[in-house]
Formats: sequence, C-alpha cells, structure tokens
Amino acid sequence: MTHRSPLRSTALGLIAGAALAAPAAAEIELNLYTGYQTSPHSRIDGTYPGGGSYSALIGWQGKSFEMPPYYGARATWWKNERWGFGVEFTHAKVYAPEGEMKAAGFDRLEFTDGLNLITLNATRRWKDQWGSVTPYLGAGVGIAVPHVDATPTGGPKTFGYQMTGPAARLTAGASYQMTERWSVFGEYQFTWSDNSADLDGGGTLDTRILTNSVNFGVGLKF
Repeated sequence: MTHRSPLRSTALGLIAGAALAAPAAAEIELNLYTGYQTSPHSRIDGTYPGGGSYSALIGWQGKSFEMPPYYGARATWWKNERWGFGVEFTHAKVYAPEGEMKAAGFDRLEFTDGLNLITLNATRRWKDQWGSVTPYLGAGVGIAVPHVDATPTGGPKTFGYQMTGPAARLTAGASYQMTERWSVFGEYQFTWSDNSADLDGGGTLDTRILTNSVNFGVGLKF
C-alpha cells in the first residue's frame, strides 16, 4: 500500500498542535521513532458475510521495514524533573501468513496501514543521575484505529479505517542527550489492542493483538 493515510496526517497533526499549545513554562519533548516490531499468535473469531462462523489461531508477521514501515511519534510535557504526560501515535503492522489465512477462509487478512494506536501516556524519568543518559518508564491507554484489509474467500473486500476498541502500551528505555535540545533514544515497547471490526457484507472480525518492538529514534526539546 502506498496511498497517503489521512489518519497518520491527523494523528501527527494533533501531536504537533498539542505540543505548540502547551504552556510555555513546561518542558516539551517531541519524539520520532522506528524499529523492529513483531506480534505473537492470537486468535481470530467472527462471522463470514455470507453466513457461518470461524475461529483460527494466526501467527502474525510484522514485516517492520517493508512499505509502509513501522514508526511512531509522541509528545511529552515534562511537569518536573520526574513526571511527564502526553500523547503517542504508533503505526504498527500485522500480516496473516498465507497458509493460516487460507485455512481460516480468507484471501487477504492484514492490518498494515496500519494497526494504528493512539494513547494518552504518563512517563517517569530519572534525570541527572547517570550524566547524559536518562532512563524512563511509561504507560498509556487509548484506542485502536486500524486500517482493516480483509477479504473472505468468495466474499467482498473490507478496506478502510475503523475504531475497533481499547488499546494500551508499556515502554522502558533510555535517552542520551547530545545537545541542549537534541537527543537519541532506544526503548522496548509492548502494546495491547482489543479489535472488533465489521466486514463489508455483514460479517465480523474479532482479535486481540499484542506487539513487541525495539525502537530507536530522536528527540527534540523546546
């Protein structure tokens, strides 16, 4: 898929706009990242558009560096030396392997533009204890708005964004301050999303997707 995503533009615009609207006295940090993202097996359940139900275990593939790539962005307002609050958008991806997809009764089954997660975060950092290196832990809750790309065998194609349920994330990492404003960071991130999607023609698709990722990126403070 190479078309431009209006959800990405909207989510990133909200992050940038919220950062600009933050109180001038707060320390504001913007982060952009990519990395290597995987997803363990999860079960899909639902009904086909033409009738009948299905249930199958899918070993999702991440394919982080294939187009469109895996990436994310977040804005954090540091209220003091320890605590910050903000918003984060992650464009994760999962593909169903061909054999498992066919066995479940689908010709196409993926969330690749993407498994989009938007959360409100709280972050705890340990600043000025290890020189230029600052460890941090974060957690967030929000919503999943994936691009559902699913075609049941012999049925109509579902192709579009849907708000499918709640989402959450946990993050642990460390940043290295290169200059007063710029930093680089590495982190591990876990996400959970509960997805209940509608299939064109009257079917349903329910799945709970977990992701594990190792992220690296850059930060800008102002």
